[in-house]
Amino acid sequence: MAKNSTKTKFVTGKVRFSYVHVFAPAETPNGTLKYSVSILIPKSDTDTIKRFNKAFEDTKASNASYFGGAVPKMLKGGLRDGDEEKSDPVYAGHYFFNANSNEKPGVVDAELNPIIDTGEFYSGCYGRASVTLYPYDTSGSKGIACGLNNVQKLADGEKLGGATSAAVDFAV
Repeated sequence: MAKNSTKTKFVTGKVRFSYVHVFAPAETPNGTLKYSVSILIPKSDTDTIKRFNKAFEDTKASNASYFGGAVPKMLKGGLRDGDEEKSDPVYAGHYFFNANSNEKPGVVDAELNPIIDTGEFYSGCYGRASVTLYPYDTSGSKGIACGLNNVQKLADGEKLGGATSAAVDFAV
């Protein structure tokens, strides 16, 4: 019998995207294919941080019955501190969380036009994300996960991952 759960939708403020897999799914460590993105929230964006934490706490509180009547003390999920968990300078000064989905997310520009060119939405660009927070209880691991709904590109940023264009590589 499936457990009933309460989900909470959340839309970020302006964030930076990393490890972007929104046009084609990537293989996860357990071998499944998922669309995913790492969402970096500047620590200075106290509004988005406060709203995310409220959505996380609301999801926890409304799902006590999902976890058997009480929210576990050791619950995974929530914002992670880029300064503490990552040696990557891109994550410095940011909180982050990962969101994924079995379904392809909507990908739009600032005017809500669909982005079709896979080079237009990339690791390093800035935008907003719509996610759904939901509880999970799998193989002894309990927490609140983030399902990826949609992403919106608001601005270009330095591409992450070190890849350059052919024009840059072969410029004389």
